[in-house]
Amino acid sequence: MNYPKVTLPKLSDVIVRQLEKRILDGVLKPGDRLPPERQLAEEFGVSRPSLREAIQQLASRGLLSSRQGGGTWVTDRLETAWSDPWEKLLHQHEELRGDLLEFRRVLEGTVARCAASRATPADLERLQRCVDKLQQAYSGGDLTEQARADVEFHQAVAEASHNVLFAHLSGSLLSMLHRHVKDNIANLFAVGEVAEALRDQHLAIWRAIRERKPSEAQLAAERHLDFVAGTLQSQQQQTERDERARMRLAQGSPER
Repeated sequence: MNYPKVTLPKLSDVIVRQLEKRILDGVLKPGDRLPPERQLAEEFGVSRPSLREAIQQLASRGLLSSRQGGGTWVTDRLETAWSDPWEKLLHQHEELRGDLLEFRRVLEGTVARCAASRATPADLERLQRCVDKLQQAYSGGDLTEQARADVEFHQAVAEASHNVLFAHLSGSLLSMLHRHVKDNIANLFAVGEVAEALRDQHLAIWRAIRERKPSEAQLAAERHLDFVAGTLQSQQQQTERDERARMRLAQGSPER
């Protein structure tokens, strides 16, 4: 009887899959530096040449970046591969921002629902820390810190969904928004009543997840995005009115 030959995977390929999994799971995030080569080889129980070969494979695919004398870093390739072309389009076509918020509403509602069903005790502990940061940021009145804490909270919810595509897509969207719509986010926080509403909305999402109520978590996330979209629209309309009024005043035309 002829048995099929057993083909064993190359050791470097096994290491590649292990590192890929850490990146996909968010254990290794963009900007993170890998442990020193000796430490990582000992952790995997492999030789340093096999580890180097694995790192070179991932670097050639753009997932890792090695710097001479500076170690190896996780790139943001998974996020920017999607967001790069959209960033310029969103900057040039403001009407796309409504579509983006509508997309976020669907995504984050589903993400919150999954998080309420799947979050582990470690996820809940991380979310609690994010909520504490949010509370401190609101109390301190630092708009930049509030925007940063807002992004961290939403990303922690996405990762608690335990769906790697949700987590990475959410990370890409949130990073893009933080870089290019941060002025709008800061304007939201700057208004006292709006800021209080946003805090309450984040707490509602958190409570629903903590209490394992998927439907309530989804509804809370959707209401939050509806509120953000509505508030930004109102601010944009007010900005346009102010601009028209200034133009009329500059031309000596009475207001109507």
